[in-house]
Amino acid sequence: MSQDQLPDEFLKLNKIAIRAMLWLNGFAHIVIGLALAVSVVMFTWLFFKDVQEAAYAHNLVHGFLRALGTLMLLWSISALISAEIRYLNGSKLVVETFIEVVLVLFLRKLIVMPVQDASPTVEEISMWVGGAFMMGLLYVLIRWSQKQPQ
Repeated sequence: MSQDQLPDEFLKLNKIAIRAMLWLNGFAHIVIGLALAVSVVMFTWLFFKDVQEAAYAHNLVHGFLRALGTLMLLWSISALISAEIRYLNGSKLVVETFIEVVLVLFLRKLIVMPVQDASPTVEEISMWVGGAFMMGLLYVLIRWSQKQPQ
């Protein structure tokens, strides 16, 4: 419904509703930003705990893979923070940011799979590798389409 379809009596109420929703959206983005900031602190702390546990357990390879998995989560949070900053500066949210986050999470799963408590099955490995391949292909196609002249 467009503005000219509203009865004149609702125009003032419509403006108030729009202002309230804009305020609420701004507040929501502040909460999202604070939550992302807290998660940076938490994942950084978790990374150092992983390194400490690896050193105490004298199993550096296992600990390194776990710590690398934690760093990849931190990378995902960083990509989301960058997207949020661009959005708050007036840019649109771009889909490749979210594809990048999903791709990093797929790769993280493949990296930490060897150090899981239970050995993964061939089907599970195939599913994660196939998913990572599909997300990578989607990312490349989106980036390629953006470089094409309109």
